[in-house]
This record gives sequence, structure tokens and C-alpha cells, in this order.
Amino acid sequence: MKAIKLVWLADRLHLRKYGRTITGDIYFALPHGPVPSTTRDILQQNDFSLSDLELEYTGDFLLQKSDYIYSSIADVDTNVFSDTDLQSLEIVYSKYGHHGAFDLRDISHKFPEWKRYESALAKRVASRFEMNFEDFFENIEDETGLFIDSPEDIKISKEIFEDTINLRSIY
Repeated sequence: MKAIKLVWLADRLHLRKYGRTITGDIYFALPHGPVPSTTRDILQQNDFSLSDLELEYTGDFLLQKSDYIYSSIADVDTNVFSDTDLQSLEIVYSKYGHHGAFDLRDISHKFPEWKRYESALAKRVASRFEMNFEDFFENIEDETGLFIDSPEDIKISKEIFEDTINLRSIY
């Protein structure tokens, strides 16, 4: 859960700064907070949703030690990340890496993208809800100050994000 929450925070930060997420993942609100769907599938080595190539690549880097404990078995392949991806990952780890999984869960429950679904999750209307990236652009004050940006900066990032979505729909 800790890795999932750190990925979410890095994606959130990168989206707000550069108009795209690092992972390109789809996010779901679950009882324990935001979850990047494909990232979770990669951790769980879900052969239902991942290709053989993706599973093989995952196996080159991750070892599942137990149900919720993973170990890195190779150095990070930094070639698959941009400089801004790596910068966002490093910033998030430096600001949040000291927190445990359940602390990060509790922190995630304060963010607007999860709060939107809090009541429905509590009432068990559904077990998960696809999150809206528009909510990731909302400012939130937390211990780090990472998610407070000027309206002008947010507007530019949102425009980049929306243009990217529109271009993808053409192809």
C-alpha cells in the first residue's frame, strides 16, 4: 500500500506541474485511498490484465516476498522516466517516504479526489469508483505544501492535460 500511495502522490504532483501523470494510469477510489489500476496489477503480477512482456519486465525488477511485501531485485531502469518524472518521484519520496502505509492511507483520505467518494464508499454503494483527474488539480494544504499552486500555474497544467486527452481521442 505504501508504494501505491507514493506513486499516486508522485502522479498527482507531476500532473499539477507538467500536465501529465508519470504512469498514465487510471485511478480508482477504494476504501484505503486512491489506487493506480495498472500499477496495482503490476505489483500483483496480474496475468489477466498484463501482457506476457509486461509480466516478464516486472519479474526482472520486483520480487513478491509475501502478500504485501515486495523487494526490488534490480536497479531502477531510469531510461523509462523523464527528468521531471524522476524529480517528482524523488520529491514525493523525500516528503512522504518516512510515513508508513496506513499513515499514507490516512493522508490520502484528506485529498479531494478521494473525499468525493468517501460517503459512497462508506455506504458500500460500490467497492470502487473511477477518479476524476480534475480533482487532482485542486489545491490542498498538507504537511509538505507540495499541492498549493497558483491559479495561473494550475490553469496551464490543466490546459496541457486537456489538450493531451483531446489528441489521444483523435488517434
